Amino acid sequence: MENTNTRVALVTGGTGGIGLAVLERLAKDGYALAVHYAGNKAKADKAVESLKAQGVPAIAVAGDVADENAMAAAFDATEAEFGGIDVVVNTAGIMLLSPIATLNLDDLDRMHRTNIRGTFVVSQQAARRLRRGGALINFSSSLTRLQFPTYGAYAASKGAVDAMTLVLARELRGKDITVNAVAPGPTATPLFLEGKDQTALDNLSKAAPLERLGTPEDIAETVAFLAGPARWINGQILFANGGIA
Repeated sequence: MENTNTRVALVTGGTGGIGLAVLERLAKDGYALAVHYAGNKAKADKAVESLKAQGVPAIAVAGDVADENAMAAAFDATEAEFGGIDVVVNTAGIMLLSPIATLNLDDLDRMHRTNIRGTFVVSQQAARRLRRGGALINFSSSLTRLQFPTYGAYAASKGAVDAMTLVLARELRGKDITVNAVAPGPTATPLFLEGKDQTALDNLSKAAPLERLGTPEDIAETVAFLAGPARWINGQILFANGGIA
C-alpha cells in the first residue's frame, strides 16, 4: 500500500470524454486517482501512464458498474493501493436514443442496468467506504428538464439517478459525506456527438445563452468544486449547462 496523505478519488467511466477530463482536473488538485474502466483496458492503462508521467499516483481498476462483486473489488483495490477513498465520481453511463413508442425494450434494460443499477451499486459502495470529509458525485443530465424527443428513456434513467442521490445525501447524516449529482447539458463528448449532423450540432450550440456546447473541461471543473471546496453543497443536482435549462 502506498502511503499518501493526499485525497484519493475513484472515477468510474474514467476512459470516457468527461471521465478523462475529470481525472486531469483532479490531478491538478493533487489527488491520487483510481481510473475505472469497463472494457477498454488499453485506454485505461494509457490514462494511468499519462497521470504517472505527471507525478500523479494512479492505478486502473476494472469492472461492470452494475456488478456489485466487481465494484466491491474495484473499491478494494483502490483502498489497498492508497489506504482509503475520499471521493467517488460516477461518470459511467450509456445513452440509447429512440422515441418511446418504438424503443427496443432491450435498449431500455441496458440503460437501466448501467445508468440506474450501476449508479446504485457504486453509490452503495461509496456510502459504505468513503472517509469522513468525502464526496460522492453522481452524473445526471439536463435532459431531465429539456424534454427533447427521443431522449425519454435516457432522461428517465437519469431521473432515477436524481432520486437516489437526493435520498442518499439524507441517509448519510452525521458521516460528513456530501452526495450530489452533476447534470451536464449538451457537451462535446464522443457519446453526445455520435449520430448528430452539423446542423443539429449548430442548433444545439446556439440553444444556451452562452452560444456554445459545453466541454468536458467545463464539467470537470464542476466536479472539482463538489469534490473539494464545496462542503456546504449537499443533496443537490447541479445543472452545468450554460443556461440552456
